[in-house]
Amino acid sequence: MAIDAATFKEMYEQYKSLVYNVALSYVQNAEDAEEITQDVFIQLHQSLDTFKNQSSLKTWIYRIAINKSLDLLKHKKSQKRFFIFGKRSENEYELQNVSDFEHPGILLENKEKSKLLFKTINELSENQKTVFILSKIDGLSNPEISVIMEVTISSVESLLFRAKDNLKKKLGNKFDEYRKK
Repeated sequence: MAIDAATFKEMYEQYKSLVYNVALSYVQNAEDAEEITQDVFIQLHQSLDTFKNQSSLKTWIYRIAINKSLDLLKHKKSQKRFFIFGKRSENEYELQNVSDFEHPGILLENKEKSKLLFKTINELSENQKTVFILSKIDGLSNPEISVIMEVTISSVESLLFRAKDNLKKKLGNKFDEYRKK
């Protein structure tokens, strides 16, 4: 599927917020989310001719954004492990927990609670985290998530149930402590 520059620009304008918000939900760092957004559109531009229309363009873009986000998190995690064995980064903040972030959709009074929530979401398994973000943050339906993740709808339901259950268990004690402060 070869497209001209104007059509690609339209596609970019249509999907840049979606990609950025997905990336931000995963990496919780605006600079990293911007980098992922650029990487997604570079990959799209380079591989549009391989798009086979077996799914919607939006679904394909979601998949690429999720994979790029997970790749960056894995890379950062490996940097943290390597740091333990002697590597020093010029920017040690990059190697710290990424849960201190400014999400544009969060009100000031809820920032502390949201940091705790996103930190706990980061502790979920990759699939549970993906299902939870797509369902509860991006507001997608189970059938849409099923297509994006290439799993059955019942798998999506099961992953979502387990994600919510794990979050409830992990957050129960933390919010009790938070309320006592």
